[in-house]
Amino acid sequence: MNKVFLSADAAIHDIQDGSILMLGGFGLCGIPENSISAIVAKGISGLTCISNNAGIDDFGIGLMLRGRQVKKMIASYVGENAEFERQLLSGELEVELIPQGTLAERCRSAGAGIPAFFTPAGVGTEVAEGKELRIFNGKTYLLEHAFDADFAIVKAWKGDHFGNLIFKDTARNFNPMMAMAGKITIAEVEELLAPGELLPNDIHIPGVYVHRIFKGSNYEKRIEQRTVRSPKVD
Repeated sequence: MNKVFLSADAAIHDIQDGSILMLGGFGLCGIPENSISAIVAKGISGLTCISNNAGIDDFGIGLMLRGRQVKKMIASYVGENAEFERQLLSGELEVELIPQGTLAERCRSAGAGIPAFFTPAGVGTEVAEGKELRIFNGKTYLLEHAFDADFAIVKAWKGDHFGNLIFKDTARNFNPMMAMAGKITIAEVEELLAPGELLPNDIHIPGVYVHRIFKGSNYEKRIEQRTVRSPKVD
């Protein structure tokens, strides 16, 4: 099975209006920049996006929000995006905010084949509305379901033609668990290597989880809030 695609456009060719997408990354670290740009250019709309956050106004998922391509956003943090806030308050965008740990576990459960799990996170808050509650050992838990995404789109540092992936530093955030969870996983990588060039012990996600892979380009790797220490004055 040939998993290598020549471009982001080719890799996302069958993403349709109304698809449910998992998008890896944390803040602006390790996001699939090329794939998002291709989705924006193609004008796909009515999307449900599952991501830790919603990017910023002019980058990442923020570009999809600006183009009114996102119908629903499922995330744990969205504080850096003014357009997201505007769409939320105006009722243009459906939003499901969930605890970050719950978001991570819903991704991991999907990849592990676990349909649902109980967690104490969110009990007694809006998060618990409409969800089943049960008591275990005197403590209340709520039922959360694993995600059911059509596509998982992730960004890795290195990958090979078989789809084996290595993530670099903090880009190893939501990317690995999302790579395991999509019905179709699309990986963009900075370096695309031939089979055998990756050391087996270095691989974070084996290629069995990855259906498509392509070499990305022109990564900006932005920083949301750049904070530096003032020069020391003697």
